[in-house]
Amino acid sequence: MNAIILAVLIMVTLSLMRVSVVFALIAAAVIGGLYAGLPAGEIVTAFNDGLGGGAPVALAYATLGAFAVMLSRSGITQRLSTRIIDTFQGGAQTRSHARMVTWGLFASLILAGFASGTIIPVHIAFIPILVPPLLIVMNHLQLDRRAVACAITFSITVMYMTTPIGFGTIFLNDILMGNINEAGQALDFQIERGAPPKAMIIPALGMVLGLATAIFISYRKKRTYEDRPIDGQAENKQQPAKLKTWQLGVIIAALVVALVIQLWSGSMIFGGLAGFALLSFSGIVRWDEQDGVFTQGMRLMAMVGFIMIAAAGFAGVMKATGEIPDLVQSSVALIGDSRALAALVMLLVGLFITMGIGSSFATIPIIAAIYVPMCLSFGFSALATTALVGTAAALGDAGSPASDSTLGPTAGLDADHQHDHIWDTVVPTFLHFNIPLIAFGWIAAMTL
Repeated sequence: MNAIILAVLIMVTLSLMRVSVVFALIAAAVIGGLYAGLPAGEIVTAFNDGLGGGAPVALAYATLGAFAVMLSRSGITQRLSTRIIDTFQGGAQTRSHARMVTWGLFASLILAGFASGTIIPVHIAFIPILVPPLLIVMNHLQLDRRAVACAITFSITVMYMTTPIGFGTIFLNDILMGNINEAGQALDFQIERGAPPKAMIIPALGMVLGLATAIFISYRKKRTYEDRPIDGQAENKQQPAKLKTWQLGVIIAALVVALVIQLWSGSMIFGGLAGFALLSFSGIVRWDEQDGVFTQGMRLMAMVGFIMIAAAGFAGVMKATGEIPDLVQSSVALIGDSRALAALVMLLVGLFITMGIGSSFATIPIIAAIYVPMCLSFGFSALATTALVGTAAALGDAGSPASDSTLGPTAGLDADHQHDHIWDTVVPTFLHFNIPLIAFGWIAAMTL
């Protein structure tokens, strides 16, 4: 068995057994490295070298968590939840109104996710700010949070797959097109800028089908949750103190400044710190309590940060084994001359690689150099080749325990500790997005 497959299977199995994802990643990296024949010292070195890649992301999420907790202390987001719940009074109109609020929540979260990757490229930064205050509303609606997790993951994934704006520009133009053209340069094979969005439309339709299945079929039944204190909010249920006009102005300014600084610097770390610093002068939190607020915010996003760091170390060991090309080449022997089987195998191999690395952005440079010559040898068109590489990379992003596309929704939905990362986010998104992506990615490869 290939060391990559073994390591990913161990990581997934341990995670499904409710073992800590961080421990699962470390254990899988060690076992996979040893199985590949790496000395223990090289495994440790490769793991440590990879850790640095996850540190900036972890620190960014920690600062965003602090900013989110500071905002929650203002009470402005709790007021939104309270007003929505208050509108449920009314007897006969309650059911229709609850339905309207439910679809309003889904639409708002999906639109926020669309915006976070395109016109306001803050990625998952909106989740710890927007989602936790709405949990009490979801509890009142008895809304299954697994459906909400699927909606958020869909919204932050499908846009970069299809739309060359914001993160989509990076994924489609800089990474997907750039790496395919680099791999095809020696083979006189190049794709144009308009090819990636066209090639990814059919795979994206698979995600649309998966979202519809999750919302209307799989998780349409009501699910009961307890009304528990939200991380970062006071445990008492008293109405937050009324904010002064100038304090509301500071809050709005902090949101704008956090966005502007992030866009200007390209760093979520500096954006979150700038927003936190500005809010600290609003008087929402006493000066001597701000250190505790910052620590509480870091605790809120600690799981996300540690998993991202461990995932970077895992990816470092997997690359050091040198068995990613061997995984692809060993699969070629099973394909024969079948284009249909070749497309399916490439998608499945991409799934295993991305599941371990946890990032479609980081997977493309690894697989493009191998997949492009394979696609050309089987006679796939430029669009079909682009669809295969892009879909193979995107596959694990929606269902990996170490992907920010799953860690982000969990960070928001588990703010009251009633949402399990693996069984309530990873498994639902894997079933509803990765399976349709494989099917529709295969259709794209065979028809384009």
